[in-house]
Amino acid sequence: MSKRKYIWKQIKASKELYLLFAFPLAWYIIFNYVPIYGIQIAFKRYIPTLGITGSPWVGFNYFKQFFNSYYCAEVIWNTIKLSLYTMAIGFPAPILLALLINEIRSKKLSKTVQNITYMTNFLSVVVIVSMLNIFSDPAYGLFNKIFGVFGAAPVDYMAKASAFSPLYVFSNVWQFMGFNAIIYIAALAAIDPTYYEAASIDGASRFQKIIHISIPCIMTTIIIMFILRIGNLMTVGFEKVLLMQNSVNTSASEIISTFVYKNGIQKGQFGYSTAIGLINSVINFILLISANTVSRKVTKTGLW
Repeated sequence: MSKRKYIWKQIKASKELYLLFAFPLAWYIIFNYVPIYGIQIAFKRYIPTLGITGSPWVGFNYFKQFFNSYYCAEVIWNTIKLSLYTMAIGFPAPILLALLINEIRSKKLSKTVQNITYMTNFLSVVVIVSMLNIFSDPAYGLFNKIFGVFGAAPVDYMAKASAFSPLYVFSNVWQFMGFNAIIYIAALAAIDPTYYEAASIDGASRFQKIIHISIPCIMTTIIIMFILRIGNLMTVGFEKVLLMQNSVNTSASEIISTFVYKNGIQKGQFGYSTAIGLINSVINFILLISANTVSRKVTKTGLW
């Protein structure tokens, strides 16, 4: 039997699996690979009546326009600052939650805590932002009620530029911490129980077991998740930022994704917004490659 016939025989034998795989593959091709054709708009003065191929070339004009603009540094810095803030608080939070849940001896309590923290993931962004607006109200908001106990004056935190990042980050951590902890809980569940039994015989405390057994055993998972997070460093939640944004906090909330939306969709500057989006994607790509390379050299663990 030739190699080609053998391959087709194997495909026919598992045709149900390949058919199941075809739908997500088609989704990725249609929505992630086909749009790559439109990247050339970043180098053209796009005219809808002429189409992508018929529009005149402008080279790197849009890139120069963005980097020479007065708002370039502010938009990039806001994106980096918000992403680093989110990663600094949001990345370790699910790990700590997973370790906490793993240490709960009662399975019923463990499942209850996991379900409660996981359910917030199903709340829509609109609901979360609405909650933040209510909690930030100067008259009856929860935040002002709490800080008022310590003598603080009422403040509309949603209209305060300095409060934008903390509100975004901590509400994001609260919403997605339980969902992001699932992969770490699964990794902890795969640890051989005999490790803990041997540590108990040697007189190790629960904290020592966490430090010397739990964390080292899930370190590969942590590193992989960290590399993926680095690869999305310049990608910040667009919908939530846009909903939280107002004329007062724009100086702290204007990020690349909202800037692209305003210029591309609202103002119709398709080539200019595509160029900015391409810059964002290239930076993410470079960061992903760099993080994976460093990780492979230092920890011998990587995505490839």
